[in-house]
Amino acid sequence: MHLGNYLGLLESSEQQLTKAFEHVARKHRDEPDIEQMCRKLSAWSREHRGRVLPFVAKYSEEKSDEPKDLRRDLFSEKRRGSLALLRDLHDLWLLTQEVQLCWTVIRQATLALRDEDLKAACAYCQPRTQRQTEWLLGRIKQAAPQTLLVAE
Repeated sequence: MHLGNYLGLLESSEQQLTKAFEHVARKHRDEPDIEQMCRKLSAWSREHRGRVLPFVAKYSEEKSDEPKDLRRDLFSEKRRGSLALLRDLHDLWLLTQEVQLCWTVIRQATLALRDEDLKAACAYCQPRTQRQTEWLLGRIKQAAPQTLLVAE
């Protein structure tokens, strides 16, 4: 069974998303809503990771470092100026997609496995991850015209 592999991937992805939200909150604290929302969404990912940890132990296999590599690659550039916020939000959105897909795959496995506790964790965390994604997309849409069309 490879469920443990995906649970490890999810746990690591949530951890990396937590760190990425915190990074963006610190970096863009001068933006009216960014610091507050990124800290809130970071707390959600931290809670999601806590909910998945018991299942990682239960179904454990080896842990994946892939999400760590993804966060490192996405946030590797030292960005400045108005484009920095847009690119950082874009990178956060990409990380949320990784997490969302992991929850989807695991949710499908729970239907066959009949692990009601894991199914409940998916039912709680997956919609919140979707809300993270939706907030980021809305904020990206708000920032894009000003950032891309107005010279600094």
